[in-house]
Amino acid sequence: MLYEQLSNDKVACNLCARRCIIPNGGTGFCLVRKNEGGRLYSLVYAKAISACVDPITKKPLSHFHPGALVMSIATIGCNFRCRFCDNWAISQERRIVGHYFPPEEVVKATKDNGCHGISYTYTEPTIFFEYAYDTAKLAHEAGFFNTFVTNGYMTPEAVRTIAPYLEAATVDFKGGGDPSFYKSLSAVPSVEPIYESLKEMKRNGIHIEITNLVVPKLGDSLEAIRELATWIRDNIGRERPFHLLRFHPDYQLTNIPSTPISTLEKACEVAKDAGLDYVYIGNVPGHRYENTYCPNCNELLIKRFSFEILKWNLTKDMLCPSCGRSIPIAGKFYPMGYAYPYALF
Repeated sequence: MLYEQLSNDKVACNLCARRCIIPNGGTGFCLVRKNEGGRLYSLVYAKAISACVDPITKKPLSHFHPGALVMSIATIGCNFRCRFCDNWAISQERRIVGHYFPPEEVVKATKDNGCHGISYTYTEPTIFFEYAYDTAKLAHEAGFFNTFVTNGYMTPEAVRTIAPYLEAATVDFKGGGDPSFYKSLSAVPSVEPIYESLKEMKRNGIHIEITNLVVPKLGDSLEAIRELATWIRDNIGRERPFHLLRFHPDYQLTNIPSTPISTLEKACEVAKDAGLDYVYIGNVPGHRYENTYCPNCNELLIKRFSFEILKWNLTKDMLCPSCGRSIPIAGKFYPMGYAYPYALF
């Protein structure tokens, strides 16, 4: 999907924002889309490298079907080269490997494991777009929702194509969106396509939550976080959840310590001062900023511990019980208690 044929058997891939021009016999930057005789093929269709049952809070989605369980699937490959990736063993795998797990089997497993939807996650779902698209379409027919956990580096055409079957997306920023951080640590030439992708998601009615990984020394500028929060407020909306995630050493950045909690707290206050109503701290279980508070009266509305919802204090119409303010929760609450993630493979 989403490619055009050029002269001399070259093709232009219009799926992610790199828009690779691929010669005959070559692959795109993602390494999983190959030009064979002037036709572009996915090398990972229905080849899942991971399939797990997750609480939706893990994505993280805090304002979308709280308490729901999702079937999470991924293939190998990515269109980024993040030196800090915590899924590097599968995102940076260069061999074409995986379990045969076609769309109809994914939907069946979703039903059999008591899930409410499907999340395309762990690696970048853009690069296994056809697999995600076909699965999402079948999932809709079976009554399940679909979510992407994405770096946002996709084209507007890709967003519009998947939008009829995509209810929610978590868009992951790194380093406050600093272009130099992206170039040096993720091999990304420009961050502008991410902002365009977010605008396209909003135009197509997709529920959006945004994360930002705060990397000590390299990507923890409070000014960058303020600018990102201000952009979100002005372009996506002040009620969009914004998650500030704690970095932990991994892959090629094991010499960088975990983000100090004090840094995350300062970043949280900066984002709130910029005008965002719902700012969260992630990867710090038990922190007060895991919770949802009413932006009007500060009533504790949803108390969380890691992926678990400990307390639900909203009316059936998603209103604050104290002051009556409407709280932007998409979908329904599933009071199922805590479910530990578990892997099918």
